[in-house]
Amino acid sequence: MRVLLQRVSRARVSVREQVVAEIGRGYLLLVGVGRGDPDTHVAKLADKVAGLRVFPDDEGRVNRSLADIGGEALVVSQFTLYGDVRKGRRPSWIGAEDPGRADAMVEAFAVAIEGHGFRVGRGRFGALMQVELVNDGPLTMWLDAEAF
Repeated sequence: MRVLLQRVSRARVSVREQVVAEIGRGYLLLVGVGRGDPDTHVAKLADKVAGLRVFPDDEGRVNRSLADIGGEALVVSQFTLYGDVRKGRRPSWIGAEDPGRADAMVEAFAVAIEGHGFRVGRGRFGALMQVELVNDGPLTMWLDAEAF
């Protein structure tokens, strides 16, 4: 399971020009599920995201967490995080989990983030979405459950 985390001052996701979710200050979390990822990755990544201290304190040091700033999260499924472009010019998606299981794991991840006390918006799984964000910093981080 992988998460591309972007610290944002605001973000929203639309489907067919209808806003389905939006947040203020917090994280845009693009979430990919790999084929065969264990369910334990959900809690592992949610705990890591909830505890990260990447917001500036009064002295400008990245020392505050999402809870410290009263932030929100927007979770958007992103199977393309498992795109493989090592061969040729057309990506292979064979490393991405089947849609039914991936949808359930992305939702479980969103619920786990909510379990830490955060308001969580969601994209719409399988839909063609337009994601708008203002990356604050910019600060973007790659989190891979297998790395910790």
